[in-house]
Amino acid sequence: MDQALAAFRQYLTAEKRASAHTLRAYLHDLDELRAHATAALGHAPTLDELDVAVCRSYLASLHGANDAVTIGRKLSSLRAFFRLAVRRRLARSSPVAALRAPKRSKRLPMFLGKEDVGRLLDGKPPRPDAGPDQLALESALLEVIYGAGLRVSEACGLDVDDIEVDGARAYVRVRQGKGRKDRVVPIGSKASAALGVWAAQRTARLVITRKSKGAARTPAAPARSAGLRPPEETTVADRASGAERLAGAALFVTRRGLRLGPRAVRRLLERREQVTGTPRVSPHALRHSFATHLLGEGADLRAIQEMLGHASLRTTQRYAHVDIDHLMAVYDKAHPRAKAS
Repeated sequence: MDQALAAFRQYLTAEKRASAHTLRAYLHDLDELRAHATAALGHAPTLDELDVAVCRSYLASLHGANDAVTIGRKLSSLRAFFRLAVRRRLARSSPVAALRAPKRSKRLPMFLGKEDVGRLLDGKPPRPDAGPDQLALESALLEVIYGAGLRVSEACGLDVDDIEVDGARAYVRVRQGKGRKDRVVPIGSKASAALGVWAAQRTARLVITRKSKGAARTPAAPARSAGLRPPEETTVADRASGAERLAGAALFVTRRGLRLGPRAVRRLLERREQVTGTPRVSPHALRHSFATHLLGEGADLRAIQEMLGHASLRTTQRYAHVDIDHLMAVYDKAHPRAKAS
């Protein structure tokens, strides 16, 4: 089985270009299957011993502790693994080819109304415990997530050079999004303006970070003795370039000069929701709101698919079930028998 697992890891990394999160999840699912088979058989299983009965028993053991979506994802992991094993002639057939995933309950995406999004992004009243740099960070971050429909991981992964300005228009270049696909998404004037304010605060934040870290590492001896310029002769450009090295090229950085992470974004959003009185949602709900509001204003479903980076139009079609008001308006306008003459 180890040979098949090594081949599967290489396949996910090199051919499918799966993200680290996807790779970790798939291999974890296979480790669970092997542990279950070991307990059932009394010894570490070979690939041929992972038959239909063992795989069905493993999936049955997941019920109760996992929902239908999780079980379906784990079954997808097994299918991909055995499909590759058969292709590489490491297994004669796939024991999970005929197994069905449990039926999923249809859950519509959570999203905010336009008024709630406006109140959240405007951030009024401002948080009393946040300085100008933090408020600028929050505003730019949330405007970009909603304005471009980004996943929170994509927003955190943005670099400074990923923001492109062409005259009055601005774009976000999402590099290595889900499925390792690049895409370019336009952003509006409010998001562009918020990024402009954050750019100045970001530079100041990184300069302060670099100075504080430099002071902590500087020995008591005069700087001249080490062949360095004293602090008063260090230019702003020198300080800024040093700060850039602390955070790399990350667009959104913390007070410590590190790239902002998804957990920090969730905490940031929770605090702003409390202050503005908007409903409690996850950062991903801003992405759902982006798609729902575009569809409500008549945007083409294919265009929304491209901006969201969905591989399948079926995934994007979920939003068609959300905005029933838009669908009814289209029906009333287009159907010859919709209205009484």
